[in-house]
Amino acid sequence: MKRNRRDAWPRIVIALAVTACVVSPAVLQSQSAAPAPPPILLGTAWYPEQWPESRWDQDLALMQQAEIHMVRVGEFAWSRMEPSEGQYDLDWLDRAITAAAKHGIYTVLGTPTAAPPAWLTEKYPETLRIDENGHRAEHGNRQQFNFANAKYRELARKIAEQMAKRFGHNSYVLGWQIDNEYAEESYNPDAKAQFQQWLQARYGTLDNLNARWTTAYWSQTYSAWDQIPIETRYGNPGLLLSWKRFVSDTWRSYQKNQTEVIRANCDPRQFLTTNMMGWFDGFDHYTVSQDLDLAAWDDYVGEGHLDPAKNGAAHDLTRGFKRKNFWVMETQPGFVNWAPVNNSLDKGEVRAMAWHDVGHGADTVSYWQWRSALNGQEEYHGTLLGADGTPVPLYSEIQRIGSEFAKAGPVLAGTSPKSEVAILHSYDSRWAINWQRHNHDYDPIAEIVSYYKPLRAISQSIDIVPPTAPLAQYKLVVAPGLNVVSDEAAKNLIDYVRQGGHLVLGQRSVMKNDDNGLQPARQPGPLAVLLGGRVEQYYALVDPVPVEGQWGSGTSQLWAELLSAQQNDVEVLERYGKSNGWLDGQPAAITRKVGKGRITYIGVWLDEPTMAAAAKWMTEVSGVKPALGAVPDGVEVYPRYGEHGAVYILVNFSKSTQTVSLPGPMKDVLEGGSKQSIVLPVYGLAVLSVERQP
Repeated sequence: MKRNRRDAWPRIVIALAVTACVVSPAVLQSQSAAPAPPPILLGTAWYPEQWPESRWDQDLALMQQAEIHMVRVGEFAWSRMEPSEGQYDLDWLDRAITAAAKHGIYTVLGTPTAAPPAWLTEKYPETLRIDENGHRAEHGNRQQFNFANAKYRELARKIAEQMAKRFGHNSYVLGWQIDNEYAEESYNPDAKAQFQQWLQARYGTLDNLNARWTTAYWSQTYSAWDQIPIETRYGNPGLLLSWKRFVSDTWRSYQKNQTEVIRANCDPRQFLTTNMMGWFDGFDHYTVSQDLDLAAWDDYVGEGHLDPAKNGAAHDLTRGFKRKNFWVMETQPGFVNWAPVNNSLDKGEVRAMAWHDVGHGADTVSYWQWRSALNGQEEYHGTLLGADGTPVPLYSEIQRIGSEFAKAGPVLAGTSPKSEVAILHSYDSRWAINWQRHNHDYDPIAEIVSYYKPLRAISQSIDIVPPTAPLAQYKLVVAPGLNVVSDEAAKNLIDYVRQGGHLVLGQRSVMKNDDNGLQPARQPGPLAVLLGGRVEQYYALVDPVPVEGQWGSGTSQLWAELLSAQQNDVEVLERYGKSNGWLDGQPAAITRKVGKGRITYIGVWLDEPTMAAAAKWMTEVSGVKPALGAVPDGVEVYPRYGEHGAVYILVNFSKSTQTVSLPGPMKDVLEGGSKQSIVLPVYGLAVLSVERQP
């Protein structure tokens, strides 16, 4: 399950099924009815239940004209599928799937459990979620359910089972999306009781829990499991982290409640996923992704314009959940309805964003939504058709994307990103820092992106993976703000360095143990011996602190750590200038060779120019080379590699036309011919291929 996808569809489905379904010869025969879908899919969210069936064919014909080959349906249609308890109506959905198939359009089915029907919440009020303030949700929105409630899970499992029995062997159903955008945790009595049971299973005894949480502090010692409360913002750090881990495990079990029954009734060709939300940290996505076949996320810009670094890092984060290609299950067609200012993306920006997605490893880009609903909470959200059912101006740009995906699909089939650089990321660390920022502007996402942006500009490809992932393939591994480090993760990092890798630890790394308690050894804890130095003290900053050294002169606005070099072979890379007296002249960044490997610690939040110089140094000493070669600022390079060679996607996000000289002749996949250089207008792009030499 860890290997990258090597074929656009036929091979992925072999790797996808974790539990094989029993397939009869008759079913196998039905599978052959649908041809293989395109390698790179353009899709949209379609809600046939909102419109008369007489309209369906017209909608699907417009999709076909735009070369849209996938629709996601059903994820909010529970009241239509089960109008009263135990009375199921899936005939309309069958007709919608059949109608789409006639236009060469495949379906991803969403289980509708994010929006329970009114009869359910009225009959079973215990299924309604209670929020942190004790308020019980009411009907009229979505995600009003209690994710820990046994009755809700029973009813959710039943509707998923009915859908799977009906469509689990439909050859035009590609796969399943479980629920929609998991987000709202529950504070109901049953959730609290389950949390206490979870703690007992994890810690075994109260003596163990009390010791590991240091509950002697503030007289927090517990003598019974049911004394332990739920805390989410300010409380014992061990309690805070345990609650988030429980939430993650509960979402995983909530999901398994449906995936198990779908797998039992499905064709192994059909995948299971859910649509996550990029940098959202309501749960640990690595935990929840374990039982899925592929990762998917909903990619929205909101106010403003695409930030290729922050958005690209979110793509690479999502790709790291399963360490293979992923889907963009939703993305904005121009604008949204929930931002402070719902501006539209520029003409050409939606197309550039679609190729940015594919470049980072997306094999599907799907727009939310197809047509404006006539009512409901999202009336003003961008669409491809207006409420009147006719195309909006963006439709022609979507048509162009569809045509380009069709042209480039055969070359991109079986390809995926491959990187020499990895950034380590953990939800435990982000939560731990956010609970105790120490400087209100200390954003752990911004810290990651501050390293990601210059490193990606140089290397042109980065993986974002958890600290326990295999690391041997990387020449450079960077860990910004890896605050919470388990014994397993520490051993993985030490082994990586000893085997010849270059590990760079960013500020606030390795402060905490696996229970969110301070390491007994000074930062970087179990890695300090390897580093030959340590953090003597950390400082949240009110006034900027100057730094200077091998990376030039700069300042830190937020954070500074006073480092010490305790071994003679430790090299000081940067020192602090005159500031608060404690930091004056002290090391701000140090490095040490360890056999064939190297470990570096950066204790200062560097400004952009100094960080760019630091990234240049990191890549040079690690032997990291750009995938394509030097390109003008603002031009993004996205390499994807496969059995037959490499494909390079180039997108110009700068504000002027750029000319890119290529390292050798390359095939221009979209325009044809062989090119030695290309000219890219603003938001212009190119897809270039190079065949592998025998």
